[in-house]
Amino acid sequence: MSCNLLRPGDLPRAAIGHLLNLMKRGRPLWPRVAALAALLAAPALSAKAPERSFGVWSNPQNSVHIRAEPCGKRMCGVVVWANEKAQADAARGGTPRLVGTTLFRDFTRTGPGAWRGRVFVPDIGKTFSGTIRAIDETHLEGKGCLVGRIGCRSQVWTRIAE
Repeated sequence: MSCNLLRPGDLPRAAIGHLLNLMKRGRPLWPRVAALAALLAAPALSAKAPERSFGVWSNPQNSVHIRAEPCGKRMCGVVVWANEKAQADAARGGTPRLVGTTLFRDFTRTGPGAWRGRVFVPDIGKTFSGTIRAIDETHLEGKGCLVGRIGCRSQVWTRIAE
């Protein structure tokens, strides 16, 4: 059976079925049981790897820094630094204190390094639907749309060393 034809849940079932067939034929199982244990442990180990979307990120203008972090089972992004112009723009939009404001709200994981949620834009005081996708270890792409998939914009954010 080709690995390309297996779905994520098929591997354990296929491996267990194979072991049962070998038991019926009287073949030694310990090498195969050890291999099966290693295969079954691999997803559990990778699930504990840190989410690469978490950390401190700078927008393209380097005017706002956001800490993306877990909020329960979701992700949120809180402003940890903003330059004077960004703070003034936010104040004109109705957000008097930009630092400490949550811009990424209720983001749920849609895949590895990918999230969907709501993005608050303090300059205009409005919230839009958005997505975040880790491009690599040092770059995130954030997209937001006005309604549905109309009026969309995207930005690439850069990780800041903590």
